[in-house]
Amino acid sequence: MTKSLFIFLLGSISIFAQDFNKLDAEGKKHGLWKGFYEASKRPRYEGTFDHGKEVGLFKFFDDTKAGTVIATREFNKNDNSCYTIFYNQKSNKVSEGKVVNKLFEGEWKYYHEDSPEIMTIEFYKNNKLNGNRKVFYKSGKIAEETMYVNGIKNGVYKKYAENGVVLEETKFVNGEYDGLAIFKNPDNEIVGQGMFKNGKKTGMWKMLEKGKLIDVNMNKQGKKFQKRVKPLEE
Repeated sequence: MTKSLFIFLLGSISIFAQDFNKLDAEGKKHGLWKGFYEASKRPRYEGTFDHGKEVGLFKFFDDTKAGTVIATREFNKNDNSCYTIFYNQKSNKVSEGKVVNKLFEGEWKYYHEDSPEIMTIEFYKNNKLNGNRKVFYKSGKIAEETMYVNGIKNGVYKKYAENGVVLEETKFVNGEYDGLAIFKNPDNEIVGQGMFKNGKKTGMWKMLEKGKLIDVNMNKQGKKFQKRVKPLEE
């Protein structure tokens, strides 16, 4: 190889290697950009900018020799949203959903560890939980349902055994227990039933003790101070 050809090839490689991380005439990021971890100098992310605005698919890598993709962000060119997916280091999904102006929006899904099975489904509005949050067993059966309004529990809450029995059915008002509450064991037997007010048990409660339902009268602190034994069949 002649010296002149070697210099030409070297220059071509150098130009190709630096064909990213460029700015437009106004100093805005434009074209392909790559970020690097400061200490290791390994790739941290790569994606494309259009005069300062992220477009298309961005990939984010962990700080290892393998450079595993641990997140992707797919930008919508028509608004400020991006669809985000997080992965673990085995390339299994951890969670996914939409982000608008860096805030969670709409449906988000979370997965059981190293599994394609959905563990949780949540709904967000302006980065706050809104609507029915559902949690699932790995079998796919429902485990919990919780209603949220502006990030606070409001409405009916249900907790299920994997056999379908409703272990707990309660109601929340502004994040606190309020209203009728029913608790059962996996055999569908009532183990507790009564009223909550402002997060505290109130009035007469039924509780299962040693195979018998016990009437328990609650004091103002929500603790029992008087009880009467009743047969389970009543």
